[in-house]
Amino acid sequence: MSLLSNWPAYKQIMRLDKPIGTYLVMWPTLWALWLAAEGVPRLDLLVIFVAGVFVMRAAGCVINDYADRQVDGHVERTKHRPMATGAITEKQALSLFIGLCLTAFVLVLFTDAFTIKLSFIAVLLATSYPFMKRYTHWPQLVLGLAFSWAIPMAFAAQTGQLPFVSWLIFVAVVLMTVAYDTYYAMVDRNDDLRIGVKSTAVLFGDWDRTIIAIMQAMTLVLMLWVGALMKLGVFYYLGLLTMTGMFVYQYLITRNRDRAACFKAFLNNHWASLALWIGLVADYAVTGV
Repeated sequence: MSLLSNWPAYKQIMRLDKPIGTYLVMWPTLWALWLAAEGVPRLDLLVIFVAGVFVMRAAGCVINDYADRQVDGHVERTKHRPMATGAITEKQALSLFIGLCLTAFVLVLFTDAFTIKLSFIAVLLATSYPFMKRYTHWPQLVLGLAFSWAIPMAFAAQTGQLPFVSWLIFVAVVLMTVAYDTYYAMVDRNDDLRIGVKSTAVLFGDWDRTIIAIMQAMTLVLMLWVGALMKLGVFYYLGLLTMTGMFVYQYLITRNRDRAACFKAFLNNHWASLALWIGLVADYAVTGV
């Protein structure tokens, strides 16, 4: 069955109908581009990285469903995914994944040799994450590394180097990702315990919200440090304050660990990350950089 004739299933496996994951990768990537350029980044890099985020997020979703094809049917939230229902075969999923990775690689070829070398690590991380939940309770950490790897790539493409501040942002986003994906894993925790799937939500147990709060606080401290090093102004800190408020909101609404509330907290991170990017854009716009 061709891609066009089976488009609804392909659209679903790439999560084109659920762009939240794309947003969660996009906003921190834009943080990095703006900070690396100390203002508006090069237009060609902006186009390459925005397109790359869309393509690699889709590729990550495809390989995730391939890895989970035997368990998705046993989980309430995922039982209607295309591979769980048989709408897409293993061969079709792998072919799509390879095609998306090749598309992303073509995009990276328009950058430079340093960024191209870093892109191989991005593919390795995106490919390995879905399989980690069988071997470790820390698949969310691998996801954090995968989602955050666009940050050093953005600095490499824009500046040709990886300054200290790029790694501060990288670590901050890894922590933020582990935190929000733990909220996401809390939605599936009962199903995961039943079928033996590992996650930070399973590992943390009753300490889940406390550990999430600590990781989010560390994220904020690191981004405060970034602001100081980059000599950013009031609009950046207003964005960071908004992010802080949203993290507190997430903690409060999940006090009963209701599945719907945990999922809502996960989704809220899109707005938290967007708020910081808007603050960055406004800050550089006002300073005229």
